[in-house]
Amino acid sequence: MKCNLSAVDRTTRIVVGSVAIVAAALAMRNVYGALLALAGALLVFSGTVGFCHVYKVLGIRTLKKA
Repeated sequence: MKCNLSAVDRTTRIVVGSVAIVAAALAMRNVYGALLALAGALLVFSGTVGFCHVYKVLGIRTLKKA
């Protein structure tokens, strides 16, 4: 997996994913909360590793080529 996320994209994913996890844990204790927590975890994971499978499929690359 080659990195395809820029630093801004990675940071945004980590922040938004963290907020989603906290919101799901505090406010939503049902199926929707679980789905929100899962989506948040996926955002944090992709932001941490710097690779997004959806971007790969769509041909999107926010990381500048070196």
